[in-house]
Amino acid sequence: MTARSCPQCGAAVGESDDFCGNCGNYLGWGARDRSAPAAVPSEPPTGPRGSAPAAGTGDAPPGAPDSAPDSAPDSAPDSAPDSAPTRAAGGAGAVPGGAPGAPAGVPGGAPTRAGDGPAGAVRDQRASEYLGPVLPGRPDAKRPLPTTAADVAVAGPPCPACGTTNPPGRRFCRHCATPLGLRETAGPAARRRKWRWRGDRSRWLRRLAALLVVVALVVAAWLFHPKALELWEDLRDRLATPAPLAPTGVTASAEVPGHPATAAADGLSNRYWGAPAVGDRMDFTFAAPFRLLSLVVHAGASAEAEGFAAQARPAVLDVVVTTADGGTRSLTVNLADKPGPQRTDTGIGDVVRVRLTVRAATGLTGGGHVALGEVEFFRRP
Repeated sequence: MTARSCPQCGAAVGESDDFCGNCGNYLGWGARDRSAPAAVPSEPPTGPRGSAPAAGTGDAPPGAPDSAPDSAPDSAPDSAPDSAPTRAAGGAGAVPGGAPGAPAGVPGGAPTRAGDGPAGAVRDQRASEYLGPVLPGRPDAKRPLPTTAADVAVAGPPCPACGTTNPPGRRFCRHCATPLGLRETAGPAARRRKWRWRGDRSRWLRRLAALLVVVALVVAAWLFHPKALELWEDLRDRLATPAPLAPTGVTASAEVPGHPATAAADGLSNRYWGAPAVGDRMDFTFAAPFRLLSLVVHAGASAEAEGFAAQARPAVLDVVVTTADGGTRSLTVNLADKPGPQRTDTGIGDVVRVRLTVRAATGLTGGGHVALGEVEFFRRP
């Protein structure tokens, strides 16, 4: 037995192996070719009497002239008209018993001249059996006979597909290339894959992507909820029409006689709260929490230009806003030294109290006081 090797991986394979045992490469159906019966060579065509003429020679039977195959077609038309009258007249050139269509010079029956004897009779018989020229037969190449290799008995596990025994250690069947020894190891992995990806993978990927988007939205909402709420309330403040709101209580840390703290919230422009010094404060309380959109401050003793500069005017106010939950918001309000309302937007919700403290004043001299004409509050309806 001749040793072979796999052309794919170079592993040694047996003479009767159809597939490589290492990589499963196809090696050829050697076993089937060796088991096929040898082809019987074809016999060349035989002649009229069972003998085959030599290929390519075109030899005629004995007794026929050498020029008969080449001259028969050309001489037949020319000799037919001339020979007919001769046969009828019984001339010397007639061919007795000649068969129609026979080549010139070939007798078709009885001897043509006296004294031929038995040799002439044999020649006439062979001439009568002559069927004309025969084309040479095409030679058939003999099929080579395959060499018979004895299969070596193999001891090993059978193939689960075809039952062929295979030597231990092979990965593929030597007859049908079925993978060997992988069923036990591939079972758990296949079950795990089936459990993980049952159905369409793209559907699971879409569900996972949707879940991630939802989680991202929830985290973003939790992180940016205060900012988002502020933006929403700010939008509502800009679209709402402010409504005036009067405080239910007004108190002050100090006041000038004749100019009480209540005068700053009575709605009259010719009355004011007189603060004896910088640092005095005034508190405004409200009956129910509300959203404070803005507050308007009128500085000076009067809204008229003549009485505006009669007393000192507040230049900076500290505003502390207290909400219903106890929280506070601090604002600084800078006032211009001119008569008329000066508005400050706040946008604070659930307001229950507002405190104003004078931090700076303009035109304060000895014996004078700070005049705060009016404070107005506007809420969101």
